[in-house]
Amino acid sequence: MVNRTQDRRFHIRSRGNLQRPHVLLIVETAMSFGRGVLEGISQYLVENPPWSVQLDLRELLVTPPAWLENWDGDGIITRSTTPEMAALISKSGIPTVNLTDIYGDQGLPSIWNDHEAIGQLAAEHLLQRGLKQFAFCGFTNHQWSETRYRGFQKHLQPYDTNIQFHSSDWAQARRTGWEAQQANMVQWLAELPKPIGILACNDFRGQHVLEACRVAQISVPDQVAVIGVDNDQVICDFCQPSLSSVIPAADRIGYEAARMLDQLMRSEQPAERHVKIAPLGIAARQSTDVMTIDDAEVVSALKIIRERACDGLSVADILKEICIARSSLERRFRRFIGRSPQAEIRNVQMKRAQQLLRETNLPLAQVAALTGFRHAEYFSVVFKREIGKTPGQFRSHLP
Repeated sequence: MVNRTQDRRFHIRSRGNLQRPHVLLIVETAMSFGRGVLEGISQYLVENPPWSVQLDLRELLVTPPAWLENWDGDGIITRSTTPEMAALISKSGIPTVNLTDIYGDQGLPSIWNDHEAIGQLAAEHLLQRGLKQFAFCGFTNHQWSETRYRGFQKHLQPYDTNIQFHSSDWAQARRTGWEAQQANMVQWLAELPKPIGILACNDFRGQHVLEACRVAQISVPDQVAVIGVDNDQVICDFCQPSLSSVIPAADRIGYEAARMLDQLMRSEQPAERHVKIAPLGIAARQSTDVMTIDDAEVVSALKIIRERACDGLSVADILKEICIARSSLERRFRRFIGRSPQAEIRNVQMKRAQQLLRETNLPLAQVAALTGFRHAEYFSVVFKREIGKTPGQFRSHLP
């Protein structure tokens, strides 16, 4: 990489006909977090004098490109900073903001998630669901995963709970497929005390945990409640059940990285060289929609309802699979969850209907069919009774 002195000077140009700074963005887009970072950088450039951007969509944990050693630009934002790349950048003197949090401090100015705060937020979410036993599932030798565990552990410390722990190698899982590690996770999950809440270090790990629960025939969320991190909507919604997740401020990280790089390219020193950005909150989905219930038949019935309520399920269908009198099931449902089995079926249907009305433009007849109703007219009557608005009113009042 071309050596650049600390005195490197160029004029940060106003929007005019003079040359713009040439900036390299090394950010992966396979995950929603990386895409959010790019959106934040883009927003900064809308509000400030623009750069000439060279975008390298490089995966995490891969070797730096051969051309990087001779690259002669004005600044870099990187989220794929291997130790080899960090050494090249440090030697070059090119102003750089590092978003990579796998290895810890690599000697470059950095902006990261506040991983301890992420762990603490996830712990509080699981505590609010009445859980008293907890576990963490992470990746080995990744500092961000280890720090999320520390935050999780720290928040739970006053509750005198023994946190179960499992981790394995991410690089190996990416090379061979995570199925090679699945047997160990299945065994770990089978041996955990139940019910239990698990923080998966990210949404990929959350997907692994949910798949292992399926193989082990463990009911989620009734026996194991799972929360991930990143709120990658594609991953979270494809999971069965859908995965709750901590929402990081990815766009703000991108925005602040661009602001810091602008300062560095002007030879200004930022107020802080290592900035941590707090998460935004929790996207709660089915994987933590749990009520701690010590009744095997009710738990089994809830699992059937959660999986098949939108397939036209009836209470009679449940009773065909669970050896219990209808009156006993009704009584135990009211005791543990405060409503009847039929009302719980309606509850699941209405949650699904609201999601479809909020996130799609599907016609009403199709929304009705996807939530287990044969007739759109009857669906509209039930929706109005349960939600207080017609489906059309609900959709038209969305923000």
